[in-house]
Amino acid sequence: MAAYQKLRSVDFYRKIPRDLTEATLFGGSLSLLAALLMIALFVMELNNYLAVRTVSSIIVDRSVDGDLLRINFNFSFPSLSCEFASVDVSDAMGNHRVNLTKTVRRYPLDKNGNIVGNAVRDIPDPKYEDLLPTQHDPALQKAPGALTPTSDELTSANFAEALKKHPIVMINFYAPWCPWSQRLAPVWEAATALVHTKFPPEDGRIKLAKVDCTTEGMLCRNNHVQGFPSIRVFRSGADQLQHHGHHDHESYVGDRTTEALAAFATGLVPAAVASNAPPALPPAQAPNEPEEPAPQTIKVGAPGCSVEGFVLVKKVPGNLHISAHSRKHSFDYGIMNMTHVVHHLSFGKELSVGKWALIHKLHPEGLLNAWSNRLKGRMFPSHETNVTHEHYCQVVMTSVEPYSTSGRYNRVDLYEYTHHSHAIHTEDMPMAKLSFDPSPMQVLVKEEPRHFYHFVTTVCAIIGGVFTVAGIADSSVFHIVKLLKKVEIGKQF
Repeated sequence: MAAYQKLRSVDFYRKIPRDLTEATLFGGSLSLLAALLMIALFVMELNNYLAVRTVSSIIVDRSVDGDLLRINFNFSFPSLSCEFASVDVSDAMGNHRVNLTKTVRRYPLDKNGNIVGNAVRDIPDPKYEDLLPTQHDPALQKAPGALTPTSDELTSANFAEALKKHPIVMINFYAPWCPWSQRLAPVWEAATALVHTKFPPEDGRIKLAKVDCTTEGMLCRNNHVQGFPSIRVFRSGADQLQHHGHHDHESYVGDRTTEALAAFATGLVPAAVASNAPPALPPAQAPNEPEEPAPQTIKVGAPGCSVEGFVLVKKVPGNLHISAHSRKHSFDYGIMNMTHVVHHLSFGKELSVGKWALIHKLHPEGLLNAWSNRLKGRMFPSHETNVTHEHYCQVVMTSVEPYSTSGRYNRVDLYEYTHHSHAIHTEDMPMAKLSFDPSPMQVLVKEEPRHFYHFVTTVCAIIGGVFTVAGIADSSVFHIVKLLKKVEIGKQF
């Protein structure tokens, strides 16, 4: 009992008998108002506790040596053939990669910019004769006219007539200044001699000819010739193959040797036609069956090319080039048109729907319109010849780190960039050039959790504070009213 008495003596909340208290109308109104205020403050504090809180800071890029930056792109070139379109990458550390094909796809475009057909496969480099043909090829030594021109020179005046006269025509589009054209010239004449020996021109089944693109520039451009030498196969007056509702140009990409050219040309002649039979066209195919090119030819959709895919580069300044490239062809820079449309250009990995939702939750103010694809839909035309388009991009990484109860952060890296584009005249190969410069600084957005004991402390402060202030207000009003009543009573006396 004594222990209970001592415990009662430290009671902070001593009770006053109800008959010793006095209830007032003002006190009841103030109590109701205080209760409503407590509820409102509690709801606001609960919303604040449940809201996401982040802290943004700028720090030095935490990437380690060996981390790679992914560049995603999708460009359309209305005047660049997929036969020669090449994606090259170089950086400040001296790395240089040419004609990337593993993660890059090239689709032929029609004149309206629509993709037609399948992706163009990588074209192997053709083999040329090591030395002059007459020095090593016994067949050529016996062939008449091996050293003299035997193939006809076609011009705009007789081009259509030659195609109409022969069911199959192989034409070498060349430029006299081109070293590869010079190297092919004796081989072409020798192959022509061999083929025409077996199938004389008067036979009318096949013809080998050539076109000088320096004097017949318009004729070569009309046939979408961009690299020299280009060997096209014309069947029944056209070098186009009907393929899934569109036309592809048939270009010979086999070896540039006498034996290979002669064998290929001979194989084009229908086997059913005997040597003493009248001329005939190649065997017709079924109406709905797409015609396929010979094994040593490719279908090159004209006139444009869609280049899309991604490349992985080191996080150092560098360049990505898209231009015409071939180790066994030459190009006339003056006819290369690098007009292009940027459909997509972004940096970093593609994010899942869940990660996008997380980013919108933690960092909504940092997501500008098209923040990662600023060049989308932009067209960069070449109004003159020998024009290179350069896009300079400064890339900044933003890392978003959500809080985890386990203490581990699942970081999501985003990349935003600024860009400046301009067109310059050049004496070299025109190209579309993307210069990227990753920033050494990064933005860190980190979720800051609010502990539960903070919430409990704030709720207690709200309840205790409102109760105390309301009690003080009620007591003050009560005593003032009581004093006024005493004064009033004193005046009556």
